[in-house]
Order: sequence, then C-alpha cells, then structure tokens
Amino acid sequence: MTANATRIDGDALVLGDGVRVRFMRTLRLPETGTHRLPPGLGTFPLRRVEDYPGTVPEQWRAKGGVMLPVYLREAMWLSFAGSPEPTALQVGVGKVCAVSGEKWTGKLSRRPQNYVVLPRQPWLDGINSGKGTVRQFVAVPLGLGATVEGQVTGEETVGGLQLQAFPLNPKLRAAWREEQRRLAEERARRLAASPRPSSGGYGGPPPMAMAAPAGPPPAAAAMGIGAGGTMRQEVYEDGRALRDWSDTPEARVFVHLVTPPEWRRITGEEPPPSPADRAAYTRAGLPWFDYDDPDATDLDPSGTLADVKPVGEWLGDDLDPWTPPAPWQVKPVGPPPPPPGAPVADGDW
Repeated sequence: MTANATRIDGDALVLGDGVRVRFMRTLRLPETGTHRLPPGLGTFPLRRVEDYPGTVPEQWRAKGGVMLPVYLREAMWLSFAGSPEPTALQVGVGKVCAVSGEKWTGKLSRRPQNYVVLPRQPWLDGINSGKGTVRQFVAVPLGLGATVEGQVTGEETVGGLQLQAFPLNPKLRAAWREEQRRLAEERARRLAASPRPSSGGYGGPPPMAMAAPAGPPPAAAAMGIGAGGTMRQEVYEDGRALRDWSDTPEARVFVHLVTPPEWRRITGEEPPPSPADRAAYTRAGLPWFDYDDPDATDLDPSGTLADVKPVGEWLGDDLDPWTPPAPWQVKPVGPPPPPPGAPVADGDW
C-alpha cells in the first residue's frame, strides 16, 4: 500500500488539494452519427473498497480504491471541478490511456499527450477518437473483447477506470499560489465580504463496513469500459511545458465498476434505477449541450482509439428508439469565469 491523497466527499472523489471528480450518469448515444453533449442525470454513488473487507473480492482489496454500480451498456461521463489550481489528470480505461490510446505508464508524456489539464478541461465524456469528437464511455463486461482495453492490448485483465493527478512542480506551484493569494487580497479590498453558498454534498456518508460472512467472498463479475456513440467534444492541448508538472502524482485511485446484483451483495444497498430512455428525454424538450472554449486548442485524436469498434458490434444492435433534439433544445455553454472525509486506500494496480 502507498499513501494516497484521495477521499470521497458524498458522491465526488477529491484528489489532492481539491480536484473533484464526479462520475455522471447520462443518456447512451446511438452508435451512428455525431451528437451534442448529453445531459447529466445524477451521480453514481461511490464507496471505498476497504469498507467491505468481507464481501469484496480479494483482488479488489489488493488494488484498493473505490467502486460504483453500473448497468450493462450504461454510459457515463467524468465531471471535473473544485480547486482552480492547475492539475494534469491521467484517465485510464483498463490501463489504456483514454487520451493517447497508449498503454498506461503512470508518467506524464507530451508525445503523445496522455492527460487532460484542469481546470481548462471541464469534463471528459469518452475516448479521444476523432478530431473534435470523443466516443462515449460505456460499461461492458470483461471477457467478450468489447472493452477498449481488450481491443487495444488484446487482453482483458484490468477493467475499471484509473485516475492519477499531477500538480505543478514545487517552484511553479508556490508561485501560482502566491499570485492567487495576492489577487484574493485585491478582490477583498474592492468587494465587501459576503459568505459563499455551500456547494453541499452529493449524497450521504458511506455506511458502516459490513460484517464478514463465513468463507472467502466470491469473485465479482468484472466490468470495463467500451466505446459508444460519437459526440462533439474537444480534448484540449496542454499549453505548458512538460517540465512544469511534478514528476510524481499527488493522488491516484482505481475505480471498480460493479454490476447492480454485485452492488447489492457487497454493500447491502439498492443501486440507482436503470437510466432514463433517451427518446423520452428528448421528446420532453429537455436540454442537450454544446461546449466551446475559443481560447483552447483541440488535441489531435489517437489513431489507436479511432480504430476501437463500438460495443454494439460485440453485444448486438442498439435497438432503443432515437429522436434527435430540436435546435432550440441545444444549449451553448462555455468556460466559467475565474472563481473569487477519510482517505481512500491505494494499492498495487
């Protein structure tokens, strides 16, 4: 085990000094065409693996991290918020980098870039497979070859998601914090102090650890990430030099994907209900989104990830009805203005 600056706050993961990552439930896109950004339909609940020593599989305890319940072919996206401090965040799907398509190394690289830069990147909905587009993160079982991991590496042995956060190097981090302190003092002199509203939590605290049943816990059905439909989303190029970042991560975490039956068995809790029907959502006039940051540069797509086949080619056709949103349902959004728990165990993965 290694020390790890990661904790759960409600249904958000907090990495290092305040980067908040939420795993968002969403509508699964059709695997044909290119679509706008689908909505967030609430967060996936998160639980620490170490809180369930008697019911999680032994290999999960060795990896540590957190777990969340997900349905077969359910889609998700990752929301990044919290501290405005610059952070380089690696996102792995079965230890394949979701940005570069290269094998996970645990080190930052610029050729090709294997991370996203926060807070410039507000979210990531899928793998970097096209120019100005990504392919949606979709949960699929291991063993069929449908995961990104299976198609890129030829093996399906890891599954889940992996996150690793790198801060600025010590000298630049200290300079950045000093500049922010100075700007905060200037704002305080100009504006009357007013309390900021609490952001609140995204769920209650995790329950007490369950008592261990007799005998070893059974092996759980393993889940990984496959590629779904295509949407318009840019993955932004880093404007800093690689040497500006720390050589070592400040926080990292393994995210296990759990089927609803296994979630019930492990935690004793009911999983969230199955996702909403996307056609019904669109017919109701609810919004889709179009994000634009004119000051950012889109990163080149990964040729490896561009070749990943959608999960429908492995699991069968997507037969859900699809109603495209009307133009007035697409809401433009852009970068926000500058802003005036117990740790998660890490392991060997």
